[in-house]
Amino acid sequence: MKSAVETLNPTRVRLTVEVPFEELKDSLDAAYKKINQQVTVKGFRKGKIPARVIDQRFGRGAVLEEAVNDALPKFYTEAVNEAELNVLGQPEVDITELKDNETLNFTAEVDVRPTIEIPDYSGIEVEVDAIEVSDEDVDKAVEELRARFASTSPVERAAEDGDVVTIDLEAKVDGEVLEDGVASDVSYTIGSGELLEGIDEAVKGLEAGAEATFTSELKGGSAAGKESEVTVKVTQVAKRELPELDDDFAQLASEFDTLDELKADSRKRLENMKQYDQATQAQERVLEKLLELVEVPVPEKLLADEIQTRKHNLVNHQLGQMGLDLAKYLEIQGKTEEEFDAETKEQAEKGIKTQFVLDELVNKEKLNVNQEELTEHLMRRAQSSGMSPDQFAQAVVEGGQVPMLVGEVARGKALAVVVEAATVKDTKGEVVDLSDEDEADESADASADASGEEKTEA
Repeated sequence: MKSAVETLNPTRVRLTVEVPFEELKDSLDAAYKKINQQVTVKGFRKGKIPARVIDQRFGRGAVLEEAVNDALPKFYTEAVNEAELNVLGQPEVDITELKDNETLNFTAEVDVRPTIEIPDYSGIEVEVDAIEVSDEDVDKAVEELRARFASTSPVERAAEDGDVVTIDLEAKVDGEVLEDGVASDVSYTIGSGELLEGIDEAVKGLEAGAEATFTSELKGGSAAGKESEVTVKVTQVAKRELPELDDDFAQLASEFDTLDELKADSRKRLENMKQYDQATQAQERVLEKLLELVEVPVPEKLLADEIQTRKHNLVNHQLGQMGLDLAKYLEIQGKTEEEFDAETKEQAEKGIKTQFVLDELVNKEKLNVNQEELTEHLMRRAQSSGMSPDQFAQAVVEGGQVPMLVGEVARGKALAVVVEAATVKDTKGEVVDLSDEDEADESADASADASGEEKTEA
């Protein structure tokens, strides 16, 4: 077999392959054997029909077609390996010449990963938010904890701000009650903003047994985005009572003995959260700077496939679960279809570029993934998916997705290398050191995964 490579553009090549006929022998034998099992000829046992009889009865062309279909993947793979190509997706194959007992010639056009030059990234500088936790932040966190330990007691008076009311709801659109627009015994805290817009004004001032009607735009369900006439009936009004903010509360709500200890722990937790957010912000901004430094051509077909995949996942999974279609979603978002398509294309292109660049960095820096790193990543992915680690691991193995997970970890490590080399300062001008932060490793995984979700493997 002989093969040659022609570069059509930075992301696409054409392979020209010439195969001597004798190299088709194994595939021809397999073709005769397969046809033998599928046909019957009077006077011959099944599977024992001579080749010449098959040629006479069914035509030599049918045998050649079967043999070529069997042989093409093998010869294509040999040509790819010989040329050391990093192919993406499936090739477009064209048989240019097939002469019985002489030769098989074909071409195969296929997308390939572009050659990427990674420049010196040590000069990257980014700014991130400073870690600041105010007394007000701590007080808010303690108040949220306090609210979880609130008690309620029924009262015989009109509902007020902060009260917990039990209500029945009925939503109508164009005068018709929606199938999913009726709810009973719903508990709602007035002022929480957790239900429909306008409900606070409707229920305030109502006593148990009273009802009111108001108009509101539905946020979910079968009529999401539509104006609805909502009838709300109050069946109970309860006063919400918060526990005293003292040492007794600290002992009730935590493992601490004093309120001061509880507040100190809340401050530390908030600082840790902001530290993680800061690390994530650094990863994202360093990645943006890195992509600006690198010229990355994107294969057209790969981009089109990625755009289609993202649209499919949004429409059939995310929106489908909310009972929305794309038109309604765009209406709620206030976007035109052209704006949505442009955003999707931009996100898909960024994702592909990110994966190409980080994969090139993995090779350049000779980064490897050990079992411990893979296990830690698997645990995090399992947690985010809502599955147990065992269930997630089984699904990954059965789906042949282990290489995908390894790639995710490797890209996270590559991004961490760039961040470590970059200069990261907060808004106060202080240099932020992320090199020893566990949060930095986790956020690097998250940043790499979020931007490079597409699967570009062949």
